[in-house]
Amino acid sequence: MNRVVFHIDFDYFYAQCEEIRSPELKTKPVAVCVYSDRGGDSGAIATANYTAREYGVKSAMPIRFAKKRLEERPDAVFLPTDFDYYSDISERAMKIISEFADVFEYVGKDEAYLDVTKKTDGDYTVASHLAQQIKNKVRDEVKLSCSVGVSPNKLVSKIASDFKKPDGLTVVPPDRVELFLEPLKIRDIPGIGKKTEEKFAEMKLEKIGDLKKLDVFSLNQLFGRKGGAFIYNAARGIDEESVQPRAPNIQYSKIVTLKKDSRDIEFLTESLLELCKEVHGIILNKKLMFKSVGIQLVQSDLSNKTKSKMLRNPTSNLEELERTAKTLLQEALSDQIIDVRRLGVKVSELSEVKGQSSIDSYF
Repeated sequence: MNRVVFHIDFDYFYAQCEEIRSPELKTKPVAVCVYSDRGGDSGAIATANYTAREYGVKSAMPIRFAKKRLEERPDAVFLPTDFDYYSDISERAMKIISEFADVFEYVGKDEAYLDVTKKTDGDYTVASHLAQQIKNKVRDEVKLSCSVGVSPNKLVSKIASDFKKPDGLTVVPPDRVELFLEPLKIRDIPGIGKKTEEKFAEMKLEKIGDLKKLDVFSLNQLFGRKGGAFIYNAARGIDEESVQPRAPNIQYSKIVTLKKDSRDIEFLTESLLELCKEVHGIILNKKLMFKSVGIQLVQSDLSNKTKSKMLRNPTSNLEELERTAKTLLQEALSDQIIDVRRLGVKVSELSEVKGQSSIDSYF
């Protein structure tokens, strides 16, 4: 039986959520922003709708740059993030989607994988109809559009879901996988970044089909055995990774924009401990314990750096949270060459103080 895997991706998710709440925004450029605590236009774009993207506005762009791009559009709208609202929209959509799956794998607020091999009997015509049913039901009940990629594996389905955005449906049966991939850009392969793309460009290789000119030994020399094998297989649409049952990861976090960009450990530790107290207050209020602690550094260039640690046993102890977070911060700063702009703390792998957690919210 042919394996059938869906990748479902909600289109321009945060901005689309804002359009659902305020339909008059649909005709305007909309940018959802993560504002810093420094006031004014300090901060970055979280996501933008397609009208704003036509003017070059994109994720991680500083807000002031985005406003310059949209100067000729006085109707452009810049909104602060509302993560509680986005989580609610995501939860409702994910519950609908999971009902169609043999195996459901949550990836994040705006994407998931489904294995529907049994439901479709490996028939790609049936799979196409099933994907359209999902799109229709999510649109009817949540007012949310999504793009779906359908193929024999996760890799090709993820590429396919991005092929006809927004509101796309791209079906790639097993016998058309390589034909579908060959004309696409190398950068369309998930996991291949700008530096790898540039290296291939120097070799006059631009399309995925061009990668077939390289044997696996040459790729291993360039990118190591693991990287070389991945690129060799990806160029041929080969991916054996199965869809794994995974529910949304429940976590609580706090993040703050620092008073100044810095990599001074004493300065950062002071803010870190305040964040630990805030997160700990949430945990106590909800009568929860945590088993995983993580920190997030948003650097001056708006890139992210994260560290996390799994504890031996669940706990609700503030001192353990502070101690673990401080250790992670020291590790993160050991090779830090860029100043830190924002700092965050999160706890996950949650359980109730008495017995197992019954939380089923999507975060």
